[in-house]
Formats: sequence, C-alpha cells, structure tokens
Amino acid sequence: MSQQVQEHVQAVIETIKKAATTYPTDVTNLLEKLANLNVSEIEANQQALFYSLHNIAMDQPNWTFVAAQLYLNELYQKAATNRGYDSGLKYGDFYSLLSVLSEMGIYNKGLIECYSKEDIDDLGKEIAPERDELFTYIGLFLLADRYLAKDYEKNIYELPQERFMVIAMTLMQKEKKEKRLELVKKAYWALSNLYMTVATPTLSNAGKSYGQLSSCFIDTVDDSLDSIYLNNWDIARLSKDGGGIGIYYGKVRALGSDIKKFKGNSSGIVPWIRLLNDTAVSVDQLGQRQGAVAVYLDIFHKDVMNGFLDLKTNNGDERRKAHDIFTGVTIPDLFMQKLEEVDESGRSIGEWHTFCPHQVKQIMGWKDENGNLLGLEDYYDETDRKWFTEKYEEAVNHPLLPRKSYRAMDIMARIMVAQLETGTPYMFYRDEVNRQNPNKHVVGVGRTSIYCSNLCTEIAQNMSATTITKEYEDEDGNIVIVRKPGDFVVCNLSSIHLPNAVKANVLEDVIPIQMRMLDNVIDLNTISVGQAQKTNQKYRAVGLGTFGWHHLLAVKGIYWETDEAVSYADELYEEIAYHTIRSSMELAKEKGAYKQCKGSEWETGAYFKRKGYTSRRWSELQQEVTKHGVRNGWMMAVAPNSSTAKIGGSTDGIDPIYAIEYAEEKKNFKFKVTAPDITHHTYPFYRRVRHELDQVWSIKQNSARQRHVDQGISFNIYVRHDIKAKELLHLHLQAWKHGLKTTYYVRSTSQAEIAECEACHA
Repeated sequence: MSQQVQEHVQAVIETIKKAATTYPTDVTNLLEKLANLNVSEIEANQQALFYSLHNIAMDQPNWTFVAAQLYLNELYQKAATNRGYDSGLKYGDFYSLLSVLSEMGIYNKGLIECYSKEDIDDLGKEIAPERDELFTYIGLFLLADRYLAKDYEKNIYELPQERFMVIAMTLMQKEKKEKRLELVKKAYWALSNLYMTVATPTLSNAGKSYGQLSSCFIDTVDDSLDSIYLNNWDIARLSKDGGGIGIYYGKVRALGSDIKKFKGNSSGIVPWIRLLNDTAVSVDQLGQRQGAVAVYLDIFHKDVMNGFLDLKTNNGDERRKAHDIFTGVTIPDLFMQKLEEVDESGRSIGEWHTFCPHQVKQIMGWKDENGNLLGLEDYYDETDRKWFTEKYEEAVNHPLLPRKSYRAMDIMARIMVAQLETGTPYMFYRDEVNRQNPNKHVVGVGRTSIYCSNLCTEIAQNMSATTITKEYEDEDGNIVIVRKPGDFVVCNLSSIHLPNAVKANVLEDVIPIQMRMLDNVIDLNTISVGQAQKTNQKYRAVGLGTFGWHHLLAVKGIYWETDEAVSYADELYEEIAYHTIRSSMELAKEKGAYKQCKGSEWETGAYFKRKGYTSRRWSELQQEVTKHGVRNGWMMAVAPNSSTAKIGGSTDGIDPIYAIEYAEEKKNFKFKVTAPDITHHTYPFYRRVRHELDQVWSIKQNSARQRHVDQGISFNIYVRHDIKAKELLHLHLQAWKHGLKTTYYVRSTSQAEIAECEACHA
C-alpha cells in the first residue's frame, strides 16, 4: 500500500473513531479491515462509506454524518483530479472553476464577464468548506447527483459550497455594483448555512448555460382549436426547460356539443388531454424526467363525469385514459353545500347539474363590459353576494339549456374512489381562492380571476387565455401570427428551512435576502413562452415557502395533534408573513412596485383588514405599503419541498414524517433514513407518523397558516386504505369549512409511490 493510500485509510479510521466515540457503536471489525486494506484510495473510502450507511438506524442516526463525510472525501478527490489541484485542499481555485466551465459551455459566460477576477477571488475567500459538514448523507448525495455542475461526460467539477456561491452570484448579478458583493455574500450565507433553499430549477440551472429558473406555470385554454394546439406547443417548450405545469380546461366544450352549429360533433376534453399526456411523456427535461402536467376541470363541467374523473384509473376504456397527467377539480362552495343536504333519514339528496360551457355561453348570453360572452366559470361567490350561485341557479332554471344531472354525493363518491386509487384529483376551492386574491381588482367584483392552481396546488394567481388576433403575410412573404397574450402564470419559489432558521433566530435576516433573490429571478429568467415572460414582469409573483414543520415541532417539543401546534402555526406564519410583506415593500421603495399594484388590496389596505392584522406594527406596515406599494403581486406559497428538504436534512414541507426509520428509494439509489435530530427527547413527538395522525389536526394547522399565506399550500391528506367513504368525505368537508384553498394528494397506505413534480421542491 502506498504512503498516500495508507494516510487516507488512516484518515478514514480516525473519522470512524471520532464518530464511534461520540455515538458509541461497534466498529472494531471495520477498523481491523481498513488497517489491512491494500486497495486504492477511493475503494478504501467506499468500504467505510458502505459500512457507515449500513449502520444508520433509529438508535444510531448520526452515522449519516459519518457517511456524508466519507462521501465528501470522494467528491473532493474527484473534483481535485478533474480540476488539477491537491485534494487535501478540499476546494480549489474558484476563479479557475468559473473559467474552465465557462469555456466548456457548462456555465453561462455572462457570469464571469459580469464579475471581475478581483471580485471572484474575494468571493472565493468567502467559501466555507466546513459548512459541507451540515449535510446528511442523503442530502449530500442528492445535491451531488442532480445539481452540482459536471462536464459533458458527467465528471464532477463543482462542489457544494461552489454551487451555493454560483447561485448567489447569478441571482445578484444585476444589483448595483457598489452593494453587489455584499448581497452575494449575504445570499451565500443564507444558502450555505442551510437557512433556506432555492427551488429545483434555480438550484440546478443558476449560472449554467441551459435551463430556466422558475418553478411553476399555469395556462388557460380557450374553446378553440387554435388555443388547444398553441397551448400544447407552449407546454412542450416549458417542459423542455423544466417546471411543473397546470392547465385549466374548463372553457373547452364538452362531449356531444355542437361545432359550427352541427350538433353532437364535439369529442369533448378527453382526446385533448390525451394529447397533453403524450407531450408530457415525449418532451422530457434534459433526460432527467418526463414533463409534469396537471389538468383542472370545473365540477359543473359536463365532462367531469364523462371520462375526466377516470383518466388515471385502471378500469375502463384505455383509449380514454391519460395515466401520465394529473387531475384537479375546481369546486364552488355551492357544491360542498349540496353534499350536506339530507332527507329525514339522513340520505344525501343534494342535486348537482353539469353543463357544457359552450352551450351556456350560447344560450345564457351573459356579457362583460366589453361585450365578451361569459360562462359559469367566470363568476365566484363573494362574502356579500353569491355571484356564482345566482348564475348557476339561472342556468338550472333555463328550460332550453342542456344539462346532465346527478346526486352531488354520487359525483363526490367518484372523486373519492379515484383519489384512493390514484391520489388524484386535487381539490381546488375556487370561491375561497378568489375571495382571498389580493389582485382581484384587475377583473372586477364577482368575476373569477383565478380558475385553477398548478401541479402542486400551492400557486394561485390571475389567469386568462392567450388568443390569436390575426394572421397575415408580411412584405417578405412570411406568415405572421399575432397573439394577444393572456395572463400565463409563472411562479418563482424558495423556502425557509424552519428548524435551522428558527433555532438560529434569523428569520428577520434571511427573509429580506430571500425575497431579493426571488425577485431577481424574474429579471434574470429567459422563459421560452413569451406570454409567460410578460406575465412574470407584470405581477412579479414569487412564492416564499417553508419546510421542516414536523422537524421543528419535534425539536420544540410540541405534539402534532394539539391546540399548541395549531397556535404555533398561526404565530410563526404570521411572523413570516410580516417580514415577507415588509421585504417586498422595501424592494418597492428601492426598485418600484409591480405594474398592477395600484388598486390592489395591498395598496388599498383591504388585504390587511381581511386578515385581521390590527397590531401597531401591522398598522405601520400597512401605511408604508399604501405609500410605497409592494414589489411583488403575490409573495407566499408553501410547496411540497421533498428533494430540497432532504438536501437540507429536514422534513418535507408541512407534512408529518413518513416513518421514524425507513428506506428512501428512487430509480438510482436506496438509503436508510431516520427522522432528523432524533433523540430520546424528540422521539415522542415523531412517534405518530403520517397515516396514524388524525388528519383533522393537520387541517386545523393548515387553516391557521393559510390565513397568512396569500397564495396556497401543498397539503396532502393521509389516510388508511380501508378508510370509510364517510370518513374521507368528512375530511374534505373539514378542509373546505376551515378555509383551505386547495388539497393536494389523498395518499392512502395502499398506493404505490406517487411521483411528484420536482420543480416545486423549493
């Protein structure tokens, strides 16, 4: 064995010894084995790594940090070999890294052109290799496997702290030069200490020469062949660059409707959704994963019971299936009220009618101030006037309007059957979403401005369809199509690592830099769909979220199923909301408010009144917002955060843990994982896990935090596979009554692993 290898093996042994001293365990056999190894440096390290991973358990959870350290040794050596420096240094010259990867075309050359060598050398000195020790093994593995920059042969070049610094440099590159380096250092501080994470597209693509930085997109499809196919084209382009996509199909005519007055010719929405399904599968995201698309339909659309609810189920005609898309239903308060109508025997008797949106517009003839025909989907129920209910009852009472009628409970039963089999459809409570919209002033009182959510149900922003206004031949003989851009929703996500940020008491410091980073994404991004780029600039919407809720409760000693947990959610998310809104106001003072701010509920103060923010500090903030506006039309959204929560070494989003000890398995790995920070102190607060917890307590917690979140929250309902229909119905009714805007998957114990949109794992 060479001297170098002997030294390396001895270093590995010392690492193991240190861990064994701190967390007693039997490592004698390993130490003897390592002492006699006559293998290469990396092979010795891998032997120790395998041992460490094997020993991770509920009573020995900290072996994950030993494994992470051993894996870091590999990363350091591989990066050093590929970049030509001594691996003992851990990190090489930062400027050289930027130069080499820019020359290769991996990094965008604009980054090294924007910052001087002196700037980059200064930032290189800020890189803190010791912060690599904050990673668990699975967090480090995911970061290295999916996000660190590699060459075209997939050889590792970039190391974890360099990824964080490149993200910080990228997001601050357009700031004023006199304060730019200071802002880069602040952003690096927040990222490298794992006080926050950026969303997957930003984590993966920032500083690189490909991909875009935004997480979520939502489009509205009009009832025309042009709109359907142009939407498909737009979705393909977005899918290519990454990002989860939601699509509203409630305006497209139903099966059996007329086309050009020829009756019974429409094939309905199912064939078009199948087309989207094929697009999602065909256009993948740089080979990493197929596109991810969710399609939403109104519960009063005639096709909801004519194929839509069965799109993902395994029974029925395969020619009317779309197994690779996700589904969501948009539900008015009136439908939920119908579910509660019962006769003397307790039998549900509420009747529900479904209509073709095309026929509603033809026969009912409602018009807006510009003479455009409106449908049922274009109204919602406000607190002081039930606009949707009025129009719905008018449609029901019209003798010439075709409809298909059901017991409301029969529709709900179909929804719940599909949810227990496939996890979907998602639930979107359209009246509550529109009532709570701070930008409803754009379309007027009682008029729907938000028709659906995104793939992960946390985004709620104004939407409208893009239309073709004319097509002509220009003087050069080119055929030119002119499109009037609608509001094509874009959201940029980032999340606070709750346990780390709360423990360090840095929320007040982290949120302003986080909001600046999010806001800068809007100006840096190059979205391939023009109307999405335009909408992004118009509203400057961002989604600051959180992860690690169960982890935080455990370290604070708060049980999940308690009023204390509900109260703490209310208190903590109000604090986050305050700093978020204040940060956006400060950005507006510096850079200007978003274009549609005037007349919004931010500017008028209606948002603060509706939320009941009456304390002195809130009143003072309201006055400042009225004076200066805010930079961002929407600010908060809590995403699922599965991948980035694992990178941060914490628990997913606002979800309870899956199990105290389990195997995390994806297509290229299977690791043993334990609940974060598990000790004899935290164990009791982790003991009851997802499917064992009373979901009503989860709903109450989410209701408390939803009050402070201007968009939505990815909220899963966890149930046992043998749950009774009335019990699941009760949970849905509770979610609606507690004012939740959306619910995400219904995850039952019998379902296979449900694939999620990784774009929203902020």
